[in-house]
Amino acid sequence: MSAILNPYLNFRGDARSALEFYKEVFGGDLTVGTFAEFGMPVDPAEADQVMHGQLTTASGFTLMASDVPAAMPWRQGDNAFSVSLSGDSADELTGYWERLAEGAEIQEPLAEAPWGDLFGMLRDRFGVSWLVNVAGGGGSAA
Repeated sequence: MSAILNPYLNFRGDARSALEFYKEVFGGDLTVGTFAEFGMPVDPAEADQVMHGQLTTASGFTLMASDVPAAMPWRQGDNAFSVSLSGDSADELTGYWERLAEGAEIQEPLAEAPWGDLFGMLRDRFGVSWLVNVAGGGGSAA
């Protein structure tokens, strides 16, 4: 069996909304399990929050996420990591960029970079940092 590396994002009560948004962006199949469904002891107000969610797309992406219960420490927005999308499919990647950009803070517009690719950076509406690089993209993007 081969090894797989994929992002596992943590939220404080927003995991379901974030996963549904990413499903709109990338398409695919979304499964969500709550703390109650897994029988986990959490504050009753958090029982319906996401213990584990997974989005699997036709492009081969797997994105996982969960909510961090209030009893556990959690920090958001310290920009400790970014999720990177890259490849040579300009239409596909530009489409992802446009959908991720809805309600996002654009840190670097998707445009020709010094290395000749289209490149952009944003922090989406859920505080997740994304890097998008279209190999050999050239020119400017929408």
